[in-house]
Amino acid sequence: MNTKLRNSIISTVGAKALLRAEIELRMTDSFEDLCAVLADLATEYNTLLEGKTTVRYERMAQHVAQFTINEDTLIFAQHTDIFQFDRDHEAWQTPYVVEDATRSYAGIVNVYNFLAESFKYDRDEDIGYLIARVFIGKEGAYFVEGKRQRNMGVSHYGEQTLDRNNWRRVVETALKYAAEFDLLAPPYETEKLTDLIHLKAKILTSKTKTAKRLGFSFNSDDVK
Repeated sequence: MNTKLRNSIISTVGAKALLRAEIELRMTDSFEDLCAVLADLATEYNTLLEGKTTVRYERMAQHVAQFTINEDTLIFAQHTDIFQFDRDHEAWQTPYVVEDATRSYAGIVNVYNFLAESFKYDRDEDIGYLIARVFIGKEGAYFVEGKRQRNMGVSHYGEQTLDRNNWRRVVETALKYAAEFDLLAPPYETEKLTDLIHLKAKILTSKTKTAKRLGFSFNSDDVK
């Protein structure tokens, strides 16, 4: 028996299990904070908009929340795994991670933008767009990759923890981007042919495959 090898495995597995548990606990608490922020925003926006449009928050599952405002629905989905940044990731260059390599592990909350009517009409083939993803470390430090999420990028990792005030900033930045990210008519070439079965389905169920940029490229610009 190679005792040294066995002990090395036990030590590595044990340390990673403890780290994972620490991050998972942090993620659970942080997602609850996010849901509280979404509930508050739904109440606040409904009052400010005075019934002009729909504003609704719903907890869809333990790790998934939905926020609908006007024609947009944002889905906040917490990934149940814990990730380490790849060796080329900019996070490794931050003083925060240089000081402690275990800070290179994080949980992720992804933010997707769908059309509200995709849910209303059960259009399961409709496309949503990843507009932000939030990385959260064992100590609650965070950074955001996403549309318009400036001053919250990886270079700021370790500067602040993800409390409710910072969650609100992340959410409202995503909401503003979604509101300005308009629905475009698909190019003619993508729509010129159909068949009777699909046409009947469209007429009877309003299930025309739809997305804000259907037929257009969605560039991963403005992510820093």
